[in-house]
Amino acid sequence: MKETPLSNCERRFLLRAIEEKKRLDGRQTYDYRNIKISFGTDYGCCIVELGKTRVLGQVSCELVSPKLNRATEGILFFNLELSQMAAPAFEPGRQSDLLVKLNRLLERCLRNSKCIDTESLCVVAGEKVWQIRVDLHLLNHDGNIIDAASIAAIVALCHFRRPDVSVQGDEITLYALEERDPVPLSIHHMPICVSFAFFQQGTYLLVDPNEREERVMDGLLVIAMNKHREICTIQSSGGIMLLQDQVLRCSKIAGVKVAEITELILKALENDKRVRKEGGKFGFAESIANQRITAFKMEKAPVDTSDVEEKAEEIIAEADPPSEAVSKPVLWTPGTAQIGEGIESSWGDLEEEEEEEEGGSDEVTILDSVKMETEDPNVGNHISDASLTECLGFSHFLDTPIVLSDSEEDEIIILEPGENPKKTRMQANSKQEKVSSKKAVRKKKKKKPAN
Repeated sequence: MKETPLSNCERRFLLRAIEEKKRLDGRQTYDYRNIKISFGTDYGCCIVELGKTRVLGQVSCELVSPKLNRATEGILFFNLELSQMAAPAFEPGRQSDLLVKLNRLLERCLRNSKCIDTESLCVVAGEKVWQIRVDLHLLNHDGNIIDAASIAAIVALCHFRRPDVSVQGDEITLYALEERDPVPLSIHHMPICVSFAFFQQGTYLLVDPNEREERVMDGLLVIAMNKHREICTIQSSGGIMLLQDQVLRCSKIAGVKVAEITELILKALENDKRVRKEGGKFGFAESIANQRITAFKMEKAPVDTSDVEEKAEEIIAEADPPSEAVSKPVLWTPGTAQIGEGIESSWGDLEEEEEEEEGGSDEVTILDSVKMETEDPNVGNHISDASLTECLGFSHFLDTPIVLSDSEEDEIIILEPGENPKKTRMQANSKQEKVSSKKAVRKKKKKKPAN
């Protein structure tokens, strides 16, 4: 299991909250998270939710040969699976140290405590016995796996029913559920695990730690006990030294918690038995609350609309009247506009400078060509001032207003005081074509007198 380590800031935050006797989910020091038990359609199938930790339990059985040293006893087998569906840190395909420790703890808690009468599972001594297999799957991991797994295992065993059998001579007859009622297992007591997390070398104690609290704890004490206050197993991990008074204190707390959980399990089993007997609906689908998003129908809530108009009039009367001041546009220079009293816009001046620079480069090239033509004595024709002004585009700069544009081919709007905005289209490519065509015409005119 490869977990992402907590940062020093998160670790200090959690430890400081524990020192102040505060928990992230709002619980007190000795409080358990909410426990929810739901049963499937088949016997021996259940889901236990301990807060956000979810464990699925399934019990199955088959007739097998007994062990040689215990010919008159049945076989109990427990298997806990930690998949990546529960937490990405779990590695598939191999047994981690955590998984081995949890499986051994479950076997000591449920099998070594003799909570199930294994001799009642014998069909023919030395030949056939029942093998009971308990499979536990962790669906979601939010801390305290062992407590949720132990509750799921004992609930599944109490809910399970095995097929009835009869023995006549050497013949063993196995009856289906439709032929005979299934037989429940003989359970003497219900051992349940209660976990205690210690912090700061045993200075602080928490019951039912969640996933984040487990990552900063120094040690863990697990006590398995039944409602008769009989300790079935006890295990301490983490390498911390605990005093006798601390262990006795934890055992007293475990006795109270086990009594509450056992009462909850008995009520859940009784409710499921009553529903099945009455022929009502049962299973995982029926245990989903109707008020969730997965529900198909929702009750319609009536809405009173009798006094809507009166409330609307009251709201309008209490509201502040709208302001009478209306902002007027302020015209600073031709080609610019501004509303309000902000800073004067200068984007128009920048565009004018760019256009003047572009126009100036064109004028220099045209003037050079004109001077060459006028200085040639062989040329009979000359260029007048009007044609020169037309070539240089001075009329365009004198008559037309300043045009502000970000693009050479986009449609723009010219803002002029006292006039309606005019739409024009500027194309730099067309200007270059005109200049090049005029140069070509002049070259032709220059060549003709030479002939």
